[in-house]
Formats: sequence, structure tokens, C-alpha cells
Amino acid sequence: MIVTKNNRKLEKIMAFLSLIVFSAGLIYSIYFIAIWQIDSNKTSKQIIALEKTVEKSKIDFEKLKKINPDTKGWLQVIGTDINYPFVQSADNQFYLSHSFDKTNNQAGWIFMDYRNNANIFDQNTIIYAHGRVDGTMFGTMKNVLNYKWYSQSANHIIKLDTEKKETKWKVFSIYSITTTDDYIKTTFANTVEYMTFLDLITNRSIYKFKVDVGKNDKILTLSTCYNKTEKIVLHAKLILNE
Repeated sequence: MIVTKNNRKLEKIMAFLSLIVFSAGLIYSIYFIAIWQIDSNKTSKQIIALEKTVEKSKIDFEKLKKINPDTKGWLQVIGTDINYPFVQSADNQFYLSHSFDKTNNQAGWIFMDYRNNANIFDQNTIIYAHGRVDGTMFGTMKNVLNYKWYSQSANHIIKLDTEKKETKWKVFSIYSITTTDDYIKTTFANTVEYMTFLDLITNRSIYKFKVDVGKNDKILTLSTCYNKTEKIVLHAKLILNE
């Protein structure tokens, strides 16, 4: 095979272009990692600051609302690090990329579905958050998939406080599922439709909970990304509303 000057020139050009593409990809990766770390640091600092609004069992909602008027309540999932205030906006997009103080942050924040009413609770009240690998937001919700978490009955009680109410919810279903949205319906046309829905989500559970759920029950759904194709979903029924 005869290698011409043009061939050698072309090879050099291709090698140079490959180097540019590789360098660009490397720079982008470094930039992405840096932004992720910056957002994580901001989120951690915000969490520490918000913890100061809680003294023992008393939550200072007035102080929280001064920081963010979108504050709707405080959520605690025992056996995880989920112990944060949650918010609600006019859509389900804003808090995917904004922190509690409404600054841009890809870590997002914990938020209630815009269709829900935090004052009365719908048939299905839904709360979302990113499953951050650093454990913030719903990052430790993966704990609920472990048998060790399930085996501790104290973990099965979810605490959710609003400015006017203190509520407790008992877990009856836990599962991971591909990105479907059939579990995020908030209200139902009739009893048959609601009972069909309850049967569907109960039967999906990877563990059996001794909890009966009926037509008059209100439920809480927590949802987060588990990986690129799956989500972790937890359902609990309202057992205390004071």
C-alpha cells in the first residue's frame, strides 16, 4: 500500500479532530461533576440551616415560610435521612431544578404534586424528590427496599406535619418500577376505580404489610428516581390526623 502525502495529512487532521472531541468531552465531564458537587454542597448547607428551625418536635413554619412561602409541611421517613420541609408550586417542574430558597440547583427539593391540597389531603397525596447519590433529598429512600428496613416495624410510620395538622401514615406498599406514571393519580371518579387502584399498588409491593386499605382511606405516595430506568415508590395510608 502506497502512503501518499495527502493520506498522511488526512491522518493528522483526523487525529487532531479526535483529540479535540476527546478534550471537549473531558472538559464537559469535569464541568458536570463540578456543578454537581457545587449543588450538593449548597443543598447540604441549606439542610443544616433548615434543621435550626426545628426544636425537638416543634417546627417553626412561620420561619420556614419567610424563607419560602411555598412551604407546605415537613416530612420524616424513619429509617432514612428524609427529614425535610416540603414545598408546592404551580407545576411539577420548578423544584426539580430549584432549592428550598428558590435558587437554581439541580439537586432540586422535596415537593408535593401541584394538584394536591395540603390542607385536606386528597385520596392520593404525592410527594416527589430526586434520589441524590450523596443521600440528600430522597437519596436514602432506597433503604426501604432492604429487608433490614422492612423488619423494623417502627420504620413503617411516616410523619407528615403541616402548619395546622400533625399526621401519621402507615406504609402498606413498597416497590421499584420502570418509569410509569399510573401511580400518580390524585383523585378517582368512583369507588370502583379507587379500589382497583389500591389493589394494583398493594399487589406490587415487594414486602407484605399487615395493613388493610379501603375505599374511605387516604393515602400518601412518595416517589423518586432509583436509576435511569426505575423509580422507587412508597405508599402509606393515613392513620392519624390531628
